[in-house]
Amino acid sequence: MRFELLKILLVDDNPHMRMLLTEILRAIGVTEVFEATDGAQALQRMRLQPVDIVMTDLAMEPLDGIDFLQLLRNSADSPDQMCPVIMITGHTTQKRVAEARDAGVNEFLAKPVTARGVIDRITRIVQHPRPFIRTDSYFGPDRRRRADPNYHGPWRRVGDARN
Repeated sequence: MRFELLKILLVDDNPHMRMLLTEILRAIGVTEVFEATDGAQALQRMRLQPVDIVMTDLAMEPLDGIDFLQLLRNSADSPDQMCPVIMITGHTTQKRVAEARDAGVNEFLAKPVTARGVIDRITRIVQHPRPFIRTDSYFGPDRRRRADPNYHGPWRRVGDARN
């Protein structure tokens, strides 16, 4: 993969985490790394400099990763509604993961961050992008990660209404 072609925006209020991620990205060949300290600054930065991938922390003040993601995906003045987003978090409870998934995150990366984890998530986004879908209550990457060869019909869940 040609990591040197990517433009990545790091969004985290912790300068040490931004420095660690920058070092990992530079070590794998990424040359264009931009930074923001919260979601509001990230949106502004994206208006000035288009990026290929956003890597954002979940817990930030004043605009956290979930709020940033909701604005990125759903706001009329979003700089790039379809920009891939990797959510980095130490808050890996099922509730927080579902909240981010439902806001339109592409991938998760749990802390502590490793170079292998960063490479894996970026590679997934670039080599296996999921199509974006829009429903009445959701816009973002398709949350289904695999095709079920036994599936025949419009519904995917056992509890879904059937015709």
